[in-house]
Amino acid sequence: MGMVFGKITVETPKYEVVQSSADYEIRKYPPAVAAEVTYDPSQFKGNKDGGFSLLANYIGALGNPQNAKPEKIAMTAPVITKSPGNESEKIPMTAPVVTKGDNNNKVTMQFLLPETYKTAEEAPKPLDERVVIKEEGERKYGVVKFGGVATDKVVEEKVENLKKSLERDGYKVIGQFLLARYNPPWTLPAFRTNEVMLPVE
Repeated sequence: MGMVFGKITVETPKYEVVQSSADYEIRKYPPAVAAEVTYDPSQFKGNKDGGFSLLANYIGALGNPQNAKPEKIAMTAPVITKSPGNESEKIPMTAPVVTKGDNNNKVTMQFLLPETYKTAEEAPKPLDERVVIKEEGERKYGVVKFGGVATDKVVEEKVENLKKSLERDGYKVIGQFLLARYNPPWTLPAFRTNEVMLPVE
């Protein structure tokens, strides 16, 4: 019932607030370990989750973990998406997911693993060779938080405003935005927590 009212009960990434203003926060995220799948979205017609089920199978969210130990890996939040053309991709449940587009219109979907995994070697080896374990370095983002439903129109407006605020204050944006959603889709809109994140130097 708590999830309907926006209660976040899973691990969320730790970060350091470097600067806080009325418009946004500058956050520094420490290194993390991720599981990822790269796929062509056109191969998943009628199924919006793309590589989600491959990653959910790896951590054991949909049954027995599909990794060499086998070891069940805890879910985390937020869901972070990055798709070709900066369009947000619908993900069916809250999970540690990052989705990124590349030049071939392929999408990389990424689950951030719990912080107990400090290196890629510590994470259980995936049984499916499409799932790759990698280490993410330290990252810095300009972040703005907002509630309600993260529609494309709302997200586009938040990204534009954040970009203007960052550039006004002398920050250089160095990549596409990420949309972070902390709640599953059945959470009432008034209780949802979302963030738009822009990578900065």
